[in-house]
Amino acid sequence: MPAPSHIELPTGEIIPILYEDRSVIAIDKPPGWMLVPFSWQKTTRNLQAALTSSIAARDFWARSRNLKYLRFVHRLDAETTGVLLLAKSPGAVRAYSQLFENRRMNKLYLAVVEGAPESNEWTCRSKLGPDPKRHGLMKIDPRHGKPAETTFRLLRKGPGTCLLEARPFTGRTHQIRVHLAANGLPIVGDELYGRADPRGLGLRAIELSYVDPFSRRRICIRAGSGEFLDAFGFSDALKE
Repeated sequence: MPAPSHIELPTGEIIPILYEDRSVIAIDKPPGWMLVPFSWQKTTRNLQAALTSSIAARDFWARSRNLKYLRFVHRLDAETTGVLLLAKSPGAVRAYSQLFENRRMNKLYLAVVEGAPESNEWTCRSKLGPDPKRHGLMKIDPRHGKPAETTFRLLRKGPGTCLLEARPFTGRTHQIRVHLAANGLPIVGDELYGRADPRGLGLRAIELSYVDPFSRRRICIRAGSGEFLDAFGFSDALKE
């Protein structure tokens, strides 16, 4: 029997697998899962702990692959959905982490924001640092912050909201969210830097592309955007 094209957690939750090779698995991360170390037990929604426990239990999706190890290479915020890369060995974690650290991993997001930008395309290079007044959050910090760069492109205008394409060239915590909020364009559903929305957070990682460090092949992993666009009123964007 072939290995399934999804991960089924003990909770019954199904997570689609978007891409797989000898070194990595890329999944379509659902909302509500935190990417924190296995030992961090302050939440029942620890994705690393859920995956590790499922592998240890020899659940079919893992057993059919003879999988002994799986760890996230990068992070997506808990409520952000989309492409997430997981490595099958500690060596693969190191190799793919270097791609992120050396900015050789191309990341593409869709963001639905409140308001409308002044330009159709722009780049934000505002430095980011921890917000001392709000634990765990970030802020624009021109003096002490770390360099951060994101390019944005307007895709669609709607009634009160806009659909943007975001390409972060650095990987700071909450980078896209803070850069947009600082530009007066908070992401719809952003409880940290804007306001809540019953549809959830309007941010989705739709593409990850890179040159594989082992095979040297060009890899492009994409996650579907239909449900996301439909939920936020931009289903017409699918027609292009």
